[in-house]
Amino acid sequence: MTRECRVFYLGRCGYREAYRLQKRLVRRRIGGEIPDTLLLLQHHPVITIGRRGNGGNILAGAEVLEREGIRVHRADRGGDVTYHGPGQVVGYPVLDLNLHGKDVHRVINLYEEVIIRLLARYGLEGSRLSGHPGVWAGNEKICAIGIGVSNWVTYHGFALNVNTNLQHFSYIIPCGISGRGVTSMSRLLGREVDESKVAGDLAEVFGLVFRLEMKSHTLGEQLI
Repeated sequence: MTRECRVFYLGRCGYREAYRLQKRLVRRRIGGEIPDTLLLLQHHPVITIGRRGNGGNILAGAEVLEREGIRVHRADRGGDVTYHGPGQVVGYPVLDLNLHGKDVHRVINLYEEVIIRLLARYGLEGSRLSGHPGVWAGNEKICAIGIGVSNWVTYHGFALNVNTNLQHFSYIIPCGISGRGVTSMSRLLGREVDESKVAGDLAEVFGLVFRLEMKSHTLGEQLI
């Protein structure tokens, strides 16, 4: 029997608020109170530094970041430095890995598979780069992936560039990888892409890859 996965479309919200919500959901998932859950959202402009991150990979000074309205946060996820902002569809899956193979590398591979299949729906080809989690379009990264795991329950996740302001990536060395660029769906397609449609398609593909029945739910503001 296919298991349920709840989907919440949060719109745009702050990084700290989304993090607090994830941690609450992780605790409830560990306790068996809720099924697997997928949060889909966009962030206000923010640069995050992962557990292995190097602050030196932030190239812009504090004045530039303040002018652009970009905040900086440390994050307890894998990976190095990345950027989140409007026009980017972010997915935070809260999954019990006891039910998904109990293998962190496998779940990252499945996140990549979700994005690759999603891009194919829009006529775009995504690929993997060995040793670097995420999805690439040619020599440019289109989706960053970095996760956290607590008692075999996942949080953090992936960030797909849809209509993202790519100029903001020039303020960092994305994921600490030099010599490779960053791109977006809109740049590759030459047109703006419907972000709400991408989010809906992403939830559908996620269900197919993870063999989950995706069910949309309303999230009360008191939980944010």
